[in-house]
Amino acid sequence: MPESPATTTARPRPTAPADLQDRVASLSGQDGWRTRALPAIGLRSLSLSDGPAGVRGGAFGIESEGVLLPNPTSVAAGWDEHAAERTGRVLGTEARRAGIDWLLAPVLNLQRTPFGGRHFECLSEDPQLTARIGVGLVRGIQSAGVAATAKHFVGNESETERLSYDARIDEKTLREVYLVPFEAAVRRGDVDAVMAAYNSLNGVTATENDELLQRILRAEWGFRGAVVSDWGAARSTAPTASAGLDLSMPGPDGPWGPALVDAVLRGDVSEEAIDEKLAALARVAARRDRTTAQSDADDADDLDETLAALAASGMVLLENDGTLPLGAPARIALIGPLAERLTLQGGGSAKVRPKPRPGLLAQLQTAFGPDTTIAVEPGVSIHRNLPPLANERIPEGIAVRFEDASGAALLVEQRRHADLVLDEAVPAGTARIVVSATVRLVEEGTHGLAVRGNGAYTVRVDDGIAQAFTLAVPDRDPLSPLVEPYEHRIEVRGGREVLLTVVHEWDPQAEWHLADLGHLPPTPDDDVLIARAVEAARSAEVAILVIGTTAEHETEGIDRESLALPGRQDELVRAVCAANPRTVVVVNAGSPVLLPWAGLPAAVLWAWFPGQEGARALADCLLGRREPGGRLPVAIPATASGLPSVIPVDGVLSYEERDRFGSRAPVAPLYRLGYGLGYTRWEYDAAEILTRGDELAVTVAVRNIGRRPGRDIVQVYLDEDGAPPRLLGFAPVTAEAGASAVVDVRIWPEALRRWTDTGWRVLEGPLRFTVNRSFADPVLSLDAVLPRT
Repeated sequence: MPESPATTTARPRPTAPADLQDRVASLSGQDGWRTRALPAIGLRSLSLSDGPAGVRGGAFGIESEGVLLPNPTSVAAGWDEHAAERTGRVLGTEARRAGIDWLLAPVLNLQRTPFGGRHFECLSEDPQLTARIGVGLVRGIQSAGVAATAKHFVGNESETERLSYDARIDEKTLREVYLVPFEAAVRRGDVDAVMAAYNSLNGVTATENDELLQRILRAEWGFRGAVVSDWGAARSTAPTASAGLDLSMPGPDGPWGPALVDAVLRGDVSEEAIDEKLAALARVAARRDRTTAQSDADDADDLDETLAALAASGMVLLENDGTLPLGAPARIALIGPLAERLTLQGGGSAKVRPKPRPGLLAQLQTAFGPDTTIAVEPGVSIHRNLPPLANERIPEGIAVRFEDASGAALLVEQRRHADLVLDEAVPAGTARIVVSATVRLVEEGTHGLAVRGNGAYTVRVDDGIAQAFTLAVPDRDPLSPLVEPYEHRIEVRGGREVLLTVVHEWDPQAEWHLADLGHLPPTPDDDVLIARAVEAARSAEVAILVIGTTAEHETEGIDRESLALPGRQDELVRAVCAANPRTVVVVNAGSPVLLPWAGLPAAVLWAWFPGQEGARALADCLLGRREPGGRLPVAIPATASGLPSVIPVDGVLSYEERDRFGSRAPVAPLYRLGYGLGYTRWEYDAAEILTRGDELAVTVAVRNIGRRPGRDIVQVYLDEDGAPPRLLGFAPVTAEAGASAVVDVRIWPEALRRWTDTGWRVLEGPLRFTVNRSFADPVLSLDAVLPRT
């Protein structure tokens, strides 16, 4: 008989063996950016870093400078798998130099909609283009002895409610579109790690999704590496551990640790599963040990040239009446809010502090020499918060003093940069942080100064009265305090140096502690700025108008609400083009924006976020020293209506458009996938199909019929009845003026299969292939018969 309540006694909790506690502890981070070593099995601690466009390192707000590459969309715009591998090798080499073992890149989510805030970190809208460039990046990173990470697995194409939304994707679309790049990274790239996303897929959280992590990733694809959670994405113990997650980040807190030990003791998770996770981490750790990194980017000059060439090869010439490349004009008007300081990267956790390089004005002045006069006008203002306080305004840097409650100094540091994230290595007992800097406000007039952050502050200028204020904590996303902080502004008389002192009260309950300083010199209103820009354009032989977005407008954690250029930039373009018909518009944006004036300028050049050598590459392209060799990896829409939504409805984000988005959408975009002009002309002579093992190859004979050497991208599509073209393969080609070349376009067998209720089915032939200049421009067609398998 069962015991009565009066005589029931609690069963003693089993005592976990010490080795089990140690093993489980090694499956969560030692801290935010390192794993825990387990000497008993020879597993060392691993250092991780974000890295789609550069190696940030572990901490936010770091002082050290790193190498900033063009944003991933720009890399994909080069349509070159070998260049992608070269890019990955640069990333891997920089990671290795920084002591990083494990790089959280590349992003293999598709550019489903341009409203996606993290669009600029992704490669393209097309699964095959993303897969091929992604595999190149993976191979390059890992060739340097650093683990690569295919992320974010899967359906993580939006930022709104990104921690919780449920992506509803039918299995055919999931298999044929969204899983394609991840499968290629595993099967063809031998990627070391996969990151499980925040969101759910068809009702199951990605970190608990046995279908994704076990049946598809491991059993079907043969993945043997480690599955790491996105930071904070693991929210349960036994379900995540049983579904195939290997590493819960960050640590040491989280859903595993003692709770996972208890789950093992209860029998909810097997000890074998724990050992399998440790083995997966050991395989990642072995990447550096088994790889002898050989880099051809050791020389700084060679690296700068590599980055400039990479940026130029991704720049896309959308329009050109012959104005580009420029000759040697006597008078140039350099106009636009980004003319003097290009946006080099987007915002979010992957932000890198780039090594300073000369801007576009300096590059053009050097290129043209003293015989060319360049007038500079901003045209309009596009900032939301005040722009960052520039280093040249604080030549002595910033003093940061950590004080206890009595005011005694616990630590005093000297910082070089004015965007301070103060959560790393904070002394115990810190009660407040005092930030002080001498700021050069050399221009007469009224300057704006700002403090951004969250919590309680006081600010004082010189010996003036301190202003106390409290900044609220944005709660849209965990990164909101970093990417969309509130700010407090003050006005200061210029023409002098001022001592700025900011005191931030330490709140141990707060997740972020910031002291981010902004500055705006005396600036006329937009009406005056536009009038000055028009006058400068009218007086010049050619106007170069640099417009676009900033890291405020394109960032992790926030989807875009509008695709229109920020501020009055459209108005500025129309006014400048009316004043000077020889206006070259440069679009400096990482994601598509609307171009309602596209037919007005003499030329339109899309420069993306081009990285630290972007100004050099852009100047070279404008002058014709390099050809803007890119082709669009994503459609540029004609209108914002009809595009897939990023807004979940009752927590559900429906991918109801299936594969009909971007260039395949029912509403034709302004420019489609693969489009781009060059500085020469190409003729496609003939094509044939060859069978090579289980692959097909399309060989295409081309000729450069222009007067300059140039570059083209040969693209092969499948022409299906009743459906838009589908990209199968591509290859770049270069040739001197008048020269011919034969291009070999490989087609992966997996591009010629379709998902059915019973699994994969290879398409039956004959099939109609087309050789295209772009998605909408076929020039040759041929019938293909698939090889028998």
